[in-house]
Amino acid sequence: MPCWYDGPLAAFDTETTGIDVERDRIVSAALVVQETPRSAPRVTRWLINPGVDIPEAATAVHGLTADHLALHGRWPAPVLEEIARALAAQSVAGRPLVVMNAPFDLTLLERELKRHRASSLATYLGAHPLCVLDPRVLDKHLDRYRKGRRTLTDLCAHYEVELTDAHEAAADALAALRVVRAVGVRFADRLEGLQPAELHTRQAVWYAAQARGLQAWFARSGTPEAVDPHWPLRPELPAAA
Repeated sequence: MPCWYDGPLAAFDTETTGIDVERDRIVSAALVVQETPRSAPRVTRWLINPGVDIPEAATAVHGLTADHLALHGRWPAPVLEEIARALAAQSVAGRPLVVMNAPFDLTLLERELKRHRASSLATYLGAHPLCVLDPRVLDKHLDRYRKGRRTLTDLCAHYEVELTDAHEAAADALAALRVVRAVGVRFADRLEGLQPAELHTRQAVWYAAQARGLQAWFARSGTPEAVDPHWPLRPELPAAA
């Protein structure tokens, strides 16, 4: 029986108007499904007209302008419905979902579902919760003493995964999927006995420990930024009084 990293995987990625999961919006998303490392990936893309201004800084990253999205994008509500149903279908099929820096993409999706569908990802998932594999969390735990940044571009370089057209949702999703397979191969002796569902649970613990370490480093350096320890989804902020 093949190990999980040689079997079916899906990957999800978004491009957005910014980095604030509570206020920013999704402008594009992609789901990539691959049955084996050698099979052709199946790609679904979504383009959203968020109905808000696109900051120049965001356009500089992903190349999507308000004019382009107004012409080619769809209104958020039906697209978010399709995305949520597509992710739920992966869970029903038993495919682990690769999400690079999952607390960002999945939390932003959760907030968008509330904003436009008055719903949540859990509602669509029902009895089949997501099983998430986050290449950033896996790499940071398994190779914790390696120096340097751990962006998707950095991980691709380290694991010799080709990344073309970075910051295009489908390209990033496919690259993240291939990085997870490469992590599995490189650390097979530590991972092959773990099923994806168990890895999901462990990643939540690993991420919390990584967050505590980053928070301690911020404290030592005098940085006031708070680090949220929740993975793969951040809890909703309490309503302002």
